[in-house]
Amino acid sequence: MQLVFDFAARTDVGQVRQKNDDSAYAGRRLAVLGDGMGGHAGGNVASATAVLGLAPLDRPGLEDAALSLADEIQNANLLMNEIVKTNPELSGMGTTLTALLIDGDRLQFAHIGDSRAYRLRDGVFEQVSLDHTFVQRLVDEGRLLPEQAKTHPHRNVIARVLGDSDASPEVDLATLDIHVGERWLLCSDGLTDVVSLEEIEEVVRSTEDLDAITDILVRRTLEGGAPDNVTVAVVDVREEGTEKPHPSAPVTRPSPAPSEAAADAPSAALLRQDLERRPHVLVGAAALATETGQLPVVTAHTAESRALAADDAPAATDEPADSEKHLGADEDHPEAGSARKRERNRPWMLPAVLGVLVLLVALVGTLGYMWTQTRYYVGEDNGKVAVYNGVSQRLGPVRLSHVQETSSIDVAVLPENARQNVSRSIPANDLAHAESIVESLRSMARAHNCFPAVTAPGGKGSPSPSASASPSGKATPSPSASASPKPSAKPSTSASTGSAPGPSVAPGPTTTICGD
Repeated sequence: MQLVFDFAARTDVGQVRQKNDDSAYAGRRLAVLGDGMGGHAGGNVASATAVLGLAPLDRPGLEDAALSLADEIQNANLLMNEIVKTNPELSGMGTTLTALLIDGDRLQFAHIGDSRAYRLRDGVFEQVSLDHTFVQRLVDEGRLLPEQAKTHPHRNVIARVLGDSDASPEVDLATLDIHVGERWLLCSDGLTDVVSLEEIEEVVRSTEDLDAITDILVRRTLEGGAPDNVTVAVVDVREEGTEKPHPSAPVTRPSPAPSEAAADAPSAALLRQDLERRPHVLVGAAALATETGQLPVVTAHTAESRALAADDAPAATDEPADSEKHLGADEDHPEAGSARKRERNRPWMLPAVLGVLVLLVALVGTLGYMWTQTRYYVGEDNGKVAVYNGVSQRLGPVRLSHVQETSSIDVAVLPENARQNVSRSIPANDLAHAESIVESLRSMARAHNCFPAVTAPGGKGSPSPSASASPSGKATPSPSASASPKPSAKPSTSASTGSAPGPSVAPGPTTTICGD
């Protein structure tokens, strides 16, 4: 018995944001959602890179699905780092990631960040993912009650994400049992911050029409003000052959009309050709990248990565591949060979092209430096938290930033991972954003050093987060702490796709700054 997904997905930019930083893909064997960091440069690039990087896993006959999923997440993270190296203006970009991959009669689950995964099985609706946030850490340590976490001013401070902040992010990985008929909802926090859990559950239970579920959830978010992008993907587990038919071409809802030049960009066309081999729906920044070519940095790097992978092994698809495509091109079209000979007889072309490239690099470098002086970030200045004007990079001996203002906050009194983030630098959109980050760090320091432990009424120790019914299946590595209710039986200890831990908030020095 082969299991597959029925699927639907939808996204909306919301009522406040100017661009959509979310991306989602849903297909017959894979569902994945990413929420790019709205306050970071390149959030749309990060989410599109992660989602498009995992899309090739949606194919039959995948060997060692658990390892493949972990590897592709790590590869997507490395690709983001490569993108930042060649595009320093994207420094600090990041994205959450939540993914489901069918593996025979099991389900491979991966999660990092504060997007959510909910499961409806045997009449029980429960959250399976665990939020990686500063507030959830306070709940786990007994410093905050779950009810207080819902309205905490720093509830959206994320401790772990994919991006250029960590070469080896700590991702929750688990192998779960899977039942025919169970339903999964993946969503960005744009939904859960506006629509109550009770209302979400009611909609998920309300109909067998998955498209209707996604439409209703997005509409209710918009009716509630939608201060952030909102993205939802819903999948039902079916036996192969019983699922409803799906289009094999990408579905993009909503997206701007593509320009002819952008749509014909080679890298975007290559990605479209690969995606069209299998039924799926693609929404958000990832769809924008492939359908309109408006994110060339994503399509270029992702297409190059796909090409390198294709050299190692041909990708299996749900449709027969045209094995004779492009074979015998020179024989069928001898003029192609003549054209290549003419190109070799133009020795002046290469120096001319190189000269133009040098001029372009010089121009881009000048414009790039001017642009850096419009940016801000938060870093360390002689042991204090400081706001810098510029970017935390060097161009040879030239430092591309200077101290704008220094706060009174000692870096030493921050929680450990907050100290690490400051030492790496925290990018900001503008001076006001940088100052708000400083105030957030000040609040973290106060909470870390002065927040009293909360004792549950009638008992000792810290309260356990409220939980709905636990997952019934067996589980291997479990997601770690989250800002949401934990199922009583959750996937076991989290696994890392790399050796270094991700940027989570942890207790730091005991210096008291309550009076600061």
